[in-house]
Amino acid sequence: MRNIYTIENWQFVHNELHLSLNENENKIQIQPAGKVITDSDQLALIYLVEENEEYSYIQFPQNTWSSIVEGLKSEKNPTLVLGDQHIELVEFNEELTMLLFNIEGNDNYGKEFVEAIETAFAEILKEQ
Repeated sequence: MRNIYTIENWQFVHNELHLSLNENENKIQIQPAGKVITDSDQLALIYLVEENEEYSYIQFPQNTWSSIVEGLKSEKNPTLVLGDQHIELVEFNEELTMLLFNIEGNDNYGKEFVEAIETAFAEILKEQ
């Protein structure tokens, strides 16, 4: 069964977005997979990680999106902090940027999700 971990806390440290979960972080053993997908029903962005030879999800709910915008502008991939581990979410910015432009105006993701993305990421979408 796939694990879904939700980002609960975030802060900028030296212009880098640091993320954390409200989980027993010492038991989580993951590797970044470098892919970003959506969960339009939950109004969430998902970063895929490898865990026990299958994919698990790092879920970014809508309340994290303004920080993600700032992270995209810094051009540094976010870092997931799990106890003493600092795991760079490789390819996050590139994958997310491509996904945002795919979502823009694309009602296949659902009208509510598209509108939420277009509003939250307007600054990023207008730059390109």
